[in-house]
Amino acid sequence: MPDPPERLLERVAALATDLGPALAPVGHLELLRSITAAARELFDAAACSLALLDEAQETLTFHVASGAGAQEVVGQRVPVDRGIAGWVVSSGQPVAVADVARDPRFAAEVAEATGYVPQSVLAMPLATEREMLGVIELLDQRADGPAGRRDMELLGLFANQAALAIEASRVFSGLGRALFEAVGLAAAGDRDLAWALDDLARRAPGPAAELAELAGAFARLGQAGPAERAAATRLVREFLAYATGQGRLP
Repeated sequence: MPDPPERLLERVAALATDLGPALAPVGHLELLRSITAAARELFDAAACSLALLDEAQETLTFHVASGAGAQEVVGQRVPVDRGIAGWVVSSGQPVAVADVARDPRFAAEVAEATGYVPQSVLAMPLATEREMLGVIELLDQRADGPAGRRDMELLGLFANQAALAIEASRVFSGLGRALFEAVGLAAAGDRDLAWALDDLARRAPGPAAELAELAGAFARLGQAGPAERAAATRLVREFLAYATGQGRLP
């Protein structure tokens, strides 16, 4: 017996409530801002910025920044074949440039549009084992001497934290899309939500299919008794504790 529309929406709301605390990153944008601010302070840099690739991986967009030119750089879009940031995400390699005026990769017009043109840049890719996400840049470190290996290692730690936060946010967003698409399928097909999620899991590519399958399992779990829900919750928590201890989860 399919769910009536009002019941279907109630179940979606309940499912989102159940899944939200488990998967939603806490203060995602605020975390990225704190990462750039902390990196700028630690490295004694004039500015620090963070740019992310679009889904087509053709354009970088600067989402957060701290320090000189921060307000102007946020929202800037740069093709991946332009600038030092583009070179870093295309190559997957960090780079330290002591004098950008002498580096042919530097996109001077992009910097000029922000009102702040740096002399030096230290840039690190934002990546996980699964994909390239973007780049974090430090501009004009005030410490004497060029950026060394230690600086690269430290900035790599900041980049790893930022990449994990970004990936967590995208997982949650993907789950939200899967839920709303399933609602449309259920309404159009005159079926219940669990069926729609199963159908979406069969048809969707890659991570979206896995998210839909996970949501379908939670949907069925919501219809189980209290004892069954408690047992399943305990198993999930134990698995997460194990995976975290093995370094498979942040």
